[in-house]
Amino acid sequence: MFVKVGGEAMQQSTIYNDLSPRDARALFRSGTFAGHTSGISAGHIQANIVILPSIPALDFHQFCIRNPRSCPLIGLSKSGEVGLNDLGVDIDMRTDLPAYRVYRHGKLDKETQDISALWQKDFITFAIGCSFSFEEGLMVAGLPVRHIETGNNVPMYRTNIPAESAGIFGGCVVVSMRPFLRVNIDRVVEVTGRFEYAHGAPLHWGDPIEIGIANLSYPDFGDPPHMKEDEIPVFWACGVTPQVAIEQAKPEIAITHAPGSMLITDLASDTPQPNLGAPSL
Repeated sequence: MFVKVGGEAMQQSTIYNDLSPRDARALFRSGTFAGHTSGISAGHIQANIVILPSIPALDFHQFCIRNPRSCPLIGLSKSGEVGLNDLGVDIDMRTDLPAYRVYRHGKLDKETQDISALWQKDFITFAIGCSFSFEEGLMVAGLPVRHIETGNNVPMYRTNIPAESAGIFGGCVVVSMRPFLRVNIDRVVEVTGRFEYAHGAPLHWGDPIEIGIANLSYPDFGDPPHMKEDEIPVFWACGVTPQVAIEQAKPEIAITHAPGSMLITDLASDTPQPNLGAPSL
């Protein structure tokens, strides 16, 4: 079964909640699933991915250090290494995401399920924490996550919040949004604040205009939200922020996850964020 990104087909991703991370990666590697990963392999850390040649990777590493809420690093490969052994058994970064985005000189060139033919000896992979990792904590706390209930991808928006620049990388912060009752906001902040490696507590809640979002019905990435009249939007820093930074930096080539299509790691959701050094060229 091929599960497309977007639309009603994404609801089928919920049948994979109980897959082990290794089985989930095998499913993605087979090319039969290209949907979003929210709710898949519950209880395990998911990661945004950025793959860059070694020279721009040095600047991007500094970009992550300067923007820890948007880019909390949880994994970093050596130059040319296709695995991320600290994050999972037999990970192959060329095949183990449901879908990749390929950028050339800052422009989106294509989406694909396999980047083996594009792999370079100097590629460095950055694994960045993902807010999908705190969603189980919200649900356990009795705080339903709407896009999981509806089987959609989380909506994501460009904001007017500037990211701190590093070398060639800069741009705006991207946020993901989940609606909650105002009475539950303190609890939402408490629960997600425990997951620093997964963007932590919200950056903003309430009026989206205050952070430069004109219309919630038209996200820049992901699917439109399903909100009820008594709910308010709650926004978290998002690991799609690097894709906006890549648009500005215009490296010769950059590869990322397609928004919502993450690397599923073997790490349990309560694993502390590691301390990582600079890229090894």
